[in-house]
Amino acid sequence: MSTIKRRPGRRPGSADTRGEILAAARKVFAEKGFDKATVRGIAREAKVDPALVHHYFDTKEGMFAAAMRLPITPDLVVSVLLDGPREELGRRLVTMMLTVTGDPETREPMIALVRSAMTHEQSRVLFREFITNALLYRVADHLGIPHLRIEAAFSQMFGVIVARHVLRLEPMASAEPEELVELLAPTIQRYLTL
Repeated sequence: MSTIKRRPGRRPGSADTRGEILAAARKVFAEKGFDKATVRGIAREAKVDPALVHHYFDTKEGMFAAAMRLPITPDLVVSVLLDGPREELGRRLVTMMLTVTGDPETREPMIALVRSAMTHEQSRVLFREFITNALLYRVADHLGIPHLRIEAAFSQMFGVIVARHVLRLEPMASAEPEELVELLAPTIQRYLTL
């Protein structure tokens, strides 16, 4: 009796391996939360080798962004926030959040996640862990900003996004982004200045 050796390469079965990995990631993130989910656990759920997961997704954060259909990756957000003078960090944060939420294609997945986080415990845990550990604390730790300060800056911007795109408060909802940047950036910068 001879044993058949599998050749390396693509696994047999579905042609949508990336989609299966994302489905497994959604399930594992929902069950375990962002912090406790692992690439190995997601690979096990998708019935693939962890190396294949890494082939499609560089980081767990990138996989989370793709699984939750977020329009931007944490690495991009962090690099945008850190790329420039520290005294303009507040302006970059406000500009980035208004830009991302200004386009319906990028706004809709983010607002869906916000709405879910406000009404569903597992979504709330996922959102909190992702926002704090994959984004806010990375920036804060890199710049030596206390976590409370970066959370205060984020919470102010979170409130603006909810007022503008969920509650649609006027005149906030129809204000030009440039006007809001001028209004909000100095306050956000104050949180981020030691």
